[in-house]
Amino acid sequence: MAQQFKRFSPKQMTALSWWCPESRFRDRDAIICDGAVRSGKTLCLSIGFAVWAMTAFHEQSFALCGKTVTSLRRNLVLPLLGHLRALGFCCEERLSRGYLDISSGRRRNRFYLFGGRDEGSAALIQGVTLAGVLLDEAALMPRSFVEQALARCSVEGAKFWFNCNPEHPCHWFYTEWIQKAGQKNALYLHFTMRDNPSLSQKVLRRYESLYSGSFYERFVLGKWVAAQGLVYPMFSEQTHVDRQIPECGRFFISCDYGTVNPMSMGLWGEKDGIWYRIAEYYYSSKAAGALKTDEEYHEELRRLAGGRKIEAVIVDPSAASFLECIRRHGDFHAIPADNDVANGIRTVSTLLGQGRLRFGAGCRDCIREFGLYRWDERAGRDCPVKENDHAMDDVRYFVMTALMHENSGFFAASVGRETEGGKW
Repeated sequence: MAQQFKRFSPKQMTALSWWCPESRFRDRDAIICDGAVRSGKTLCLSIGFAVWAMTAFHEQSFALCGKTVTSLRRNLVLPLLGHLRALGFCCEERLSRGYLDISSGRRRNRFYLFGGRDEGSAALIQGVTLAGVLLDEAALMPRSFVEQALARCSVEGAKFWFNCNPEHPCHWFYTEWIQKAGQKNALYLHFTMRDNPSLSQKVLRRYESLYSGSFYERFVLGKWVAAQGLVYPMFSEQTHVDRQIPECGRFFISCDYGTVNPMSMGLWGEKDGIWYRIAEYYYSSKAAGALKTDEEYHEELRRLAGGRKIEAVIVDPSAASFLECIRRHGDFHAIPADNDVANGIRTVSTLLGQGRLRFGAGCRDCIREFGLYRWDERAGRDCPVKENDHAMDDVRYFVMTALMHENSGFFAASVGRETEGGKW
């Protein structure tokens, strides 16, 4: 069911209606909404986009774009359809074909869904002629995809609609669009959580407590700031480290592979929705003065598992030889990790803020790295220093590969077990 709003803030109303004939912004070619999370900018912009398209055009094509089609449907399309149907629009989903047909009276338009995940995504949108495009999470998309989407808008009267949360101040979208909004004839609206009147004071305080450091400045204050200091300043031994781990029911192992660099493996268990790093294996060949083979690491993996039923061993995707070694032995199901660094750090930060990740006191090297893992302030983008990051990488691999984000929170994705026939 669509969320019911008692009122909109002035900024939200502008995002909804800037294109209307009576608006003083009606001649702008684009709108850019950025700022804090949960500020209502996505919903207002998406409703405004759909109503504008249905008011101004008939039998035209439009594009709704997100980082992935899955995240686009979850964060934008499903809430939008609920509101449009409540307003009397007829909405038909054609998921297998990647588009929506929306109609009202005699007017009918088609809205294609695109994911701009990487540089290759630009090819997906080539060839289509559009009357408008909405780019949700624009700062998370590669520039090639965004510019290709804009180039497809060749119908007279087409407009661009952008929505994003802040990133690094050297980010191309900030320098080329937000700082040049006047040159682009774009309306720029900056949102904070206080621009969303549907959030209570209790909810506001909860969101403000979830983040710290640069993530607080970006997601709560809505600032485009450079990441500085510790990557995970919210981590606290008093809050996140336990002397006793409860009995857990499900288990994973995550691994950041190293030969010259340290090898880090973490054993994870789940109890009541909280994931505990029960134990770890950490080996530095430089400190020990001796290298270990994949076979020796596999034996350490067995010891770490301790006879538990491990759903999957999540391995550094570049460690092809170790992945093959695990598969050859057949004791564990091995899968390559999702190595999306930026998204992984954001997700780990959120889980730490929610208290959904905890660490056994025996995980000394992981706890040590939390206190040393820092942003590289010399880089022109968000990039951690490549030091003291091996346990940090295996934590991130676990979160991004075994845990998946849904509207209701985080859940562990089950991994298939071996059947009698020996197939997964």
